[in-house]
Order: sequence, then C-alpha cells, then structure tokens
Amino acid sequence: MKIEPTFPNTVETVEELREITGKPSELVNNKVITYLDEHCRDFITKSPFLTISTADESGFCDVSPRGDTAGFVYVKNEKQLIIPERPGNKRMDSMRNILSNPNIGLLFLIPGLGETLRINGKASVIRDEELLEKMAVNGKRPLLGIGVDVEECFIHCAKAFRRSGLWNPETWTEKEELPKGAKILAAHAKLPNVDEEAVGKLLEKSYREKLY
Repeated sequence: MKIEPTFPNTVETVEELREITGKPSELVNNKVITYLDEHCRDFITKSPFLTISTADESGFCDVSPRGDTAGFVYVKNEKQLIIPERPGNKRMDSMRNILSNPNIGLLFLIPGLGETLRINGKASVIRDEELLEKMAVNGKRPLLGIGVDVEECFIHCAKAFRRSGLWNPETWTEKEELPKGAKILAAHAKLPNVDEEAVGKLLEKSYREKLY
C-alpha cells in the first residue's frame, strides 16, 4: 500500500529538483576539499561555536550545539579534529548516535562573519587522556571527546546570515520578549511541584557551577 506524502505536491526526484533550482556553478562544484588546509584551520581557531549533526542507525537525526572559547576544537592534523565533550544534560544524543552510525556533519560559526565552514566525515567517541588533556580548562579535562576523520570541507556562503540579519543587533527581538527557556522546559517536563521559577534556579546553578 502506497503511503501518501504528508505534504501535497512534493518533489520526488533529483531530476525534478534540478529542473526547478538549476545546477551549481563551477566555483561551487570545485570548492570542496578533503583535508583541513591552512584556511580551514584558521577558521576553526577563530570559531567559538559549532553545530553537530548526527543520526542513529535508523536515520533519525539530531543537531546539537557546542561552544567554548574560540579555538576550543583541537585540530590534530590535516585529516582529524577533536571536539571536547563538556558537562551537559547527560542525554548524550550525539555520542549515542555516533556509536551506531559514525557519519557526522559540522557547521562552524564565527560571530560577525556570514560565511560558515562545513565539515563532513566519520566520527568516534574517544577517551584518550593525553589528547583530552590538550583541551582542559581550569584544570578540568573533558571525560570524552568526539574525534572526526575529515572527508569534506567547504565554505558556505553568507546569504542565510544576510537574510536573517543574525549578527545585526537592530534586528534582534527585545530581551523582555524573548522565549523563556525555564518556562518552556517546565511546561514540557510537567514534573510535579516543578514550575518555571524552580527550573530557572536549577538552570542558573548549572550555568554557574557546571560549565567545565
């Protein structure tokens, strides 16, 4: 029995997609390299934030943020890098996915810069103390890290950032109008006797005491 698509009038083939969008330019086709050259390494050194995309064995996807002082990702050589695993909520979504499916995608950002660096490859969960010690902060080394064997590197253009005005403070929502994380978390968790105020206190305590 054929299952009807959730959305009507969808694109079903690559050929149909290309008929609508056209083909990439020669510059775009040629921009992918397979190693961390001096430009990629410089970008990573200046980046304090990246997102990690992984999927489990069934293909269920996850995107997770990672951030620290610029240059926190350790470049081991031109084909390998390591992302330290700092204290978090202990869900370990990315690492659990990696254990069953090593494919990984990274997106490095630099505040104020529209272009981003995309890196794809194969990942593993590492516990090598000597390597992890290189990423210690305040005398605390990460317990684990995500090691990436690099397969593709390329620069992504700034159109999304220009459209969104992401780095332009004039486009930002007023602070008092921003969504409240504690309120959302309390509503989703629905724990007895745990309201927005209680969740807010837990979050602030964690932010103060458990960054490393």
